[in-house]
Amino acid sequence: MSERENEIKANLERSKNALDAAMDLFEDEYFDFAVSRAYYAAFYAASALLLNEGWETKKHSGVIALFHQHFVKTKKLPVEQGKNLNWLFELRGIGDYGGVIRLSFEEAQRALKIATSFLDAVDDIL
Repeated sequence: MSERENEIKANLERSKNALDAAMDLFEDEYFDFAVSRAYYAAFYAASALLLNEGWETKKHSGVIALFHQHFVKTKKLPVEQGKNLNWLFELRGIGDYGGVIRLSFEEAQRALKIATSFLDAVDDIL
């Protein structure tokens, strides 16, 4: 297995682990942290998808921009998946840095659903 294939595999494993952690945190009512992990599940999946196509960046903004450029604008994935990644990124900022603002049960529940759908869409391509 090549170094790139190993990195793709590692990102997919991180993605699945992050989603599992998000679900556990949600069950324990740590909604801010559950949303953050849901975002990271999508981030790692998007990173794996980009690596599979030969594009690499470590910055969140770079992953999101490349994802939109190479998968949403080319219609390899629906526009909704791009919007979902953006929304998860925005909520992650609140969850990690929101100060007194807290994420709700409903937001966390939706984030888990969206992250699961995002990972499924990436799996379909890979």
